[in-house]
Formats: sequence, C-alpha cells, structure tokens
Amino acid sequence: MSTHQRLLIIDFGSQVTQLIARRLREAHVYCEIHPYQKVDAAFLKEFAPQAVILSGGPASVTEPGSPRAPQELFEMGVPILGICYGQQVMMVQLGGHVESGHKAEFGRAFVEPVGNHRDEPIFEGLFENGREEVWMSHGDRVTALAPGFEVYGTSPGAPYAIVADPRRHFYAVQFHPEVHHTPNGARLLRNFTRIAGFTGDWTMGAYKEEAIRRIREQVGPHGRVICGLSGGVDSSVAAVLIHEAIGDRLTCVFVDHGLLRLGEAEEVVTMFRDHYNIPLIHADESELFLSALEGVSDPEEKRKTIGRLFIDVFQKHAAEAGGAEFLAQGTLYPDVIESVSVTGGPSVTIKSHHNVGGLPEKMGLKLVEPLRELFKDEVRELGRELGLPERFIGRHPFPGPGLAIRCPGEITREKLEILRRADAVFIDQIRRHGLYDEIWQAFAVILPVRTVGVMGDARTYDYACALRAVTSVDGMTADYYPFSHEFLSETANRIVGEVRGINRVTYDITSKPPGTIEWE
Repeated sequence: MSTHQRLLIIDFGSQVTQLIARRLREAHVYCEIHPYQKVDAAFLKEFAPQAVILSGGPASVTEPGSPRAPQELFEMGVPILGICYGQQVMMVQLGGHVESGHKAEFGRAFVEPVGNHRDEPIFEGLFENGREEVWMSHGDRVTALAPGFEVYGTSPGAPYAIVADPRRHFYAVQFHPEVHHTPNGARLLRNFTRIAGFTGDWTMGAYKEEAIRRIREQVGPHGRVICGLSGGVDSSVAAVLIHEAIGDRLTCVFVDHGLLRLGEAEEVVTMFRDHYNIPLIHADESELFLSALEGVSDPEEKRKTIGRLFIDVFQKHAAEAGGAEFLAQGTLYPDVIESVSVTGGPSVTIKSHHNVGGLPEKMGLKLVEPLRELFKDEVRELGRELGLPERFIGRHPFPGPGLAIRCPGEITREKLEILRRADAVFIDQIRRHGLYDEIWQAFAVILPVRTVGVMGDARTYDYACALRAVTSVDGMTADYYPFSHEFLSETANRIVGEVRGINRVTYDITSKPPGTIEWE
C-alpha cells in the first residue's frame, strides 16, 4: 500500500499490539505491524514510514539481549511514539535510564499534566477534567530521561508517565493508549498522527479501487479464479470484490454440507447467483456429510471428518470450473500478523469451512488474497462500499463445522431440523427487540438429553435446548449478553410453542474464559 501515507508499528511482543493498528485504521491512517527482528536500516529505507510507533512487550530492557529498535530509526527525522516497553527502549537507546525492581503497576491509574504542557498539540482534547484515566501494565520504569526530553504527564506510580522531545517530535507514554481501558487513548494516538502530518487518506473507497487494480494485475487478462464461498462475510466480500475486477472469470464453489442454518443455502445461492450474477457451483453434498457423521459424537472427530470431506468435495467441484490458475481466500490481516509474530509462532489455522486447507499446494494453484491488509471491521466497511446488503454484512460469525458443533453428542437429521428452527426463533427474537447489533454471536444448542414436560394435558419427553449470546471485540474473550428476564421468558415460550421436539429452554451465562463461545 505504498500509495498511502504509511505508519510503521514495530512490535516488541505485546498482546495488544493489534489494537494500536485498529485505532489508527479507525482514524483512516494506514499502518503495518512488523516484528522488531525484521526491522533494520534496510527495511526502514524501503518502507519509508512517515511516523513510527514502538509497541509494548513482555521483556525487560534491563536484561542482556532484550529487544531494541534499530538505532538508525532515531536519525530518520520522523515522529516516534513509544508505548510502555517502547518508552523504555527509547529512553535507554537515547541516553536515559530504566530500572527494574520497582513495584509493578497493573490496572487503572490517573495521569496529570505537568507545567504548561497542557496546550501542546499531543494533548488536544485531553485533560479537560484535569486528569486522564489510563491503563498501566509494567514492572520496570524510567528513572532518568534521555537528553532533550521533558516530563509532560505524571501519575503516582509512573513519574514519567508521558515524556516528549518536541523538537524531534519524539513522544513516549508508560501506559497503553490503545486499550479501551484508556478512554481517551484513541484521541492521543490521533493527535500523534496529526503531528506527523497524516491526512487520513486510508479509506475503503480508495482501497476498493486499488484492490481491483491489483487483482487485475495479478490474474492477468485471461486468468481464471475459483473461490471457496462459505456464505460468511470474509469469503463473500472477497468474491464480490474479485468479481468486480475480473467478471465471469471468477467461479465460486459453495459447499453445502447440510449443517447450515435455516434457509441459509437458499439465501447464499439467491444473492450470488441471481443478484450478483456470479458463476456459482452449488455443491449440495449434505447426504455425503451427514452419512459420514452418523454415530460420531466426539467433537474433534466431527471437525476432522467435515474438514477432510470439505477438501475432497471442493476439489471435485472446482474441477468443473475448468482451467483455474488461482484460488481466492478471505485471509485477514490478523492472520498475516500472527504468521510473523515476534515469538516465532506458527500461522493461525483458519477453519476448514472458510479456508480450503492444503488445496493451493495440492491443486497447484496460486493464491489471491485481496483482504489480507484488512481487519474484520474494515472488511464489513468494504462490503458496504461494494453494495452488499447491511443485513448480510452485519451477520454474526458462524463456525466452519456449522451446526455439527451446536449438536453435542450424536448428530441426526431430526436433531438438526429441531435445532435450525429453535435457532431461527431465537435470532428472530433478538432482531425484533433491536438487540442483534449489540451481540457478537448468538445461537441455540440442542442438548443430548430429553426432559419430561407437560403441554396441554399431555406428558412430553422431548429435547432441551440452550441459548447462547455473547458480547466480544474479537472473539478472544467474551461475556454473556445480559438479556432481561422478560426477554428470556418470551423467547422460551416461543421456542417451546413453535418448535416441535423441544420442551425446555436454558440460557448459558458462562463467559470466555473459562468457557468457549461454541459448545464444541
């Protein structure tokens, strides 16, 4: 994305480095995260950032061999912001001092401005109530400033909570402005980008046009692309974007494994084949999948069975497209970041229903990944630019194995049908009450138990179901949604009354951790 003003984030291993990028992207500033090991003088020259942010990290700058920034960075003449460990790196490398052994500081703290610095551009819109709430997470702390730096803000546990060398546009904070526990942290980051001269030229309208141009360049005038369409937001946005770029030279393969929600297959086929006129192979292989899952109750075996069959089915139907050289995938930026993490960990394994596993190598295909620079919220924004319906763009995540992992125990066609109808009632209730967009994910689970009930004057012995709804930012942690008792009572009455086969409804109030969002 060299056509944009670019900010470089040097990652020292903080668990929240991605949040820095998200906050900047929200301010329409294009940025990339790169691990400190890969950033040297040659990289800096090639990347040519307009500004740099040094992230936090778990190491101590007082330890031998602890991570450092390239010394050439401080001679480039670009604005730099150090966050937590990044502040300590700046101080040590520029002639200050950091010590260990002080009392660690974790959690909420309050920073007050020092002297007449409140009017500095970095503080625009801040300290309006005299102090700022921030989130601290550090054991070491700065004990002597590097030459040229002044104290801009202080807190009881961090006397150098905010420091700056305004002549060089170097700034450093001991707290984490990127987390939501620092209420005005995003404002501070925006102020830094304005000082650095960013105009906010990173927009989805511009990205769409650039992505279309790059797809055409990669695929060429005659190349053909196949796309594994799951019906989820990522693969759908990728498909519509590629279709705008190359038209009918894209063929989508939609594998229907019989584990989708009520009416979902018809909705996907109607939208892509009829509305967008995208060549689509609807591979209805539900009998194959459901027969293979008969008698299977172990959740891991369910996933492996579905993943293995998905690859086989996709390969078979993709061959019908004929002559495809490229495979499109909805890889997102968090997957890219994880694959080059500072810890050297392996790449994220994308669920098989949304990603076709080893098929690129197996089929000799080259990858087209038009979303690999985007976060999830940016993908939704791009979907709006492409004209996808809002109801579709805002859909809750749906797992690759589908309803198989919402049906603990053995899967049967009867249980799946009951589950689909219960889930549809639950989602309808959430939409009727205007709660859908407040919830990250909501669904029903059919439990592997039967319970006694009374309906009319008759005894029933039917299934129980559990309802699950959570709030989350990224799915890594989650809290249950606090429905009112009135909502839960109304929903339970509707499910029992409208879904034959269920006579008892429960609500799951487990957070993640210790639970997971899905039941299997």
